[in-house]
Amino acid sequence: MRPDTINNLLAAREAKRPVALVSNLDSGEQSLVYRDAVDGDLSLDHAIIDKARNALRDDKSGRVDADGTPLFVQVFNPPKRMVIVGAVHIAQPLVTLAQTSGYEVVIVDPRGAFATRDRFPGVTLSEDWPDSALEELKIDNRTAVVTLTHDPKLDDPALHVALRSEAFYVGALGSRKTHGRRVERLTEEGYSEDEIGKIHAPVGLAINAKSPAEIAISIMAQITQVLRTE
Repeated sequence: MRPDTINNLLAAREAKRPVALVSNLDSGEQSLVYRDAVDGDLSLDHAIIDKARNALRDDKSGRVDADGTPLFVQVFNPPKRMVIVGAVHIAQPLVTLAQTSGYEVVIVDPRGAFATRDRFPGVTLSEDWPDSALEELKIDNRTAVVTLTHDPKLDDPALHVALRSEAFYVGALGSRKTHGRRVERLTEEGYSEDEIGKIHAPVGLAINAKSPAEIAISIMAQITQVLRTE
């Protein structure tokens, strides 16, 4: 592998930028395929570039053939992330489930008494206001956003950013009545029906969950369902 290819891979990893390394198994030539660019010595047609980007989307490396030429697509995706707004009781079991499922977790809650190291050991904590925190985190299509505070002053600013981001999942805690009021507020703020329709609310699969742990299970199950089927 050429030094500049290695450096570009390292730079992509540092920037949490998805990239696929496409290698010609006969010649050893290589190119990097990003979601918005291609760079390298290996000439790739549009069909192969599309396959490389599909591999990024599916998070799956593998061999492909280009008119009889064997190529290998190796995916280098940043870790999946879950941004949880609200350091509430449900967040604690949800953190455990998310980490077990391979997510990097960030807890956002400006109420310092809630987002503590004792309650959330080993988790990135942010006490910034939710909209500022999400803008700083640069929400991408590897990110799930879950709002749990049940407080419009905190949940709504997070949704304002999440709904116009590339987040693959946006979920919000609250009853159907609560969500109805949320829809009214977002509509008044200028969000379209399609944008508001991205919200999974009430959050989680309908499994009659009652306890914080059961609700966390329903949320994790729904996030997994969206990740694997949409």
